[in-house]
Amino acid sequence: MTLAERALERLEVWPDLVTGQPSCGAGRALRTVHGEIVHFHSGHDVDLHLTGHAIERFARDLAESTAIRLVPGSRWVTVHLDCDTDVDLLMSLVSMALKARQGQDDGTADACNFRRVTVLPRER
Repeated sequence: MTLAERALERLEVWPDLVTGQPSCGAGRALRTVHGEIVHFHSGHDVDLHLTGHAIERFARDLAESTAIRLVPGSRWVTVHLDCDTDVDLLMSLVSMALKARQGQDDGTADACNFRRVTVLPRER
């Protein structure tokens, strides 16, 4: 089982999330009543939809993480799952995203980062 499959398995049981097809057509998605929040594109790459405020607030921390890829102007962040710690980071970010979206409808989300981010292997 890949790290993304393990993360998806853990998140599928969260009461506020429902599994489905992503709008980009690649992989699996998790959505809330407000819209898509997570796209699982491969065994290692996951796109997470954050609010603009969350990205601004945590921009420095996100930029410093070797697991996170930011695309300027996008509210989607790509999380590259390379180890169990990256999965834990994803869980924390999903929790933060859910809390940030409570009671607000983001409307139509912009396109995720699929095919806009290239993740190079980490040096060991």
